[in-house]
Amino acid sequence: MNRPIAFAAALLCAAVTVSSACMAQSPDWVRFNLEPQRNSGKIQASFRADRGGRDRNNWSTGFMPSELIGLEVSSFRAAGTRPLHFAIAREAGRLDCNGSGGNSYASGNCRFTPNGQFLQLLASRGIGRPTRDEAFALMAVNARRDLIDAVSQARYPTPTISDLTALSALNVDGRYIREMSQAGYRPRSIQSLIEFKALNITPQWIGGFARVGYANLPGNGLVQMKALNITPEFVVGYQRLGYRNLPVDTLVQLKALNITPEFVRSAVAAGKPMPPVDDLVEMKIFGRKR
Repeated sequence: MNRPIAFAAALLCAAVTVSSACMAQSPDWVRFNLEPQRNSGKIQASFRADRGGRDRNNWSTGFMPSELIGLEVSSFRAAGTRPLHFAIAREAGRLDCNGSGGNSYASGNCRFTPNGQFLQLLASRGIGRPTRDEAFALMAVNARRDLIDAVSQARYPTPTISDLTALSALNVDGRYIREMSQAGYRPRSIQSLIEFKALNITPQWIGGFARVGYANLPGNGLVQMKALNITPEFVVGYQRLGYRNLPVDTLVQLKALNITPEFVRSAVAAGKPMPPVDDLVEMKIFGRKR
């Protein structure tokens, strides 16, 4: 499994995205747009922060109206155009935004102010001092002190600013770290922890395999099985055909080739014994039946 691809694909599904491009605009301002988010009651807010013609951070996510501090929702939704303002306050920093809007649309500029206490926390924990763009990204993904504390308490290596951004974007928290450890799966590195959460490997998902005889699976085996969407039901399907205790590598190969229990049933004539598992690959590739 290509780990960067798996991680990138999972991040694309996250509610918050931060990306970079090149575009010139004043480095002091963040442009914003507001519009309704379909079928959710939220307001979709998009922000674009340009930095001296070199970098641009894009951030887009849905907010409950109450999270946009000071926004007069009735004015935002009413016909016509009028001045509007709101703020977003998080541990990593604050956005103060002014513009105009109406007819459920608004646009304007925001000023971003990093939280000095949060920056000092990052420095004191050895994480480092973020650039302004990095500080904006940390605010966008809602990086929090409790995550930094949880990583430290779990005795992980000190995360980088990029690590903290990725962990926050994936909503890793102390509860997830603790529950994974209690389930016997403490990823060995920050990158492994990011990979597990990006693939949505949870204690509950792991427990499903333990109940069908696959306890204490290696971490890389979990990653491969999750990436291919191998489920406990897939394993049970083979067990019912008489294939028990199949190695993880074999399950991965079978699923990658779409050799399902249903395929095996259809390829083996009624009353005939099941072929060795190695023969299943040839049967699939060459269309043979028994």
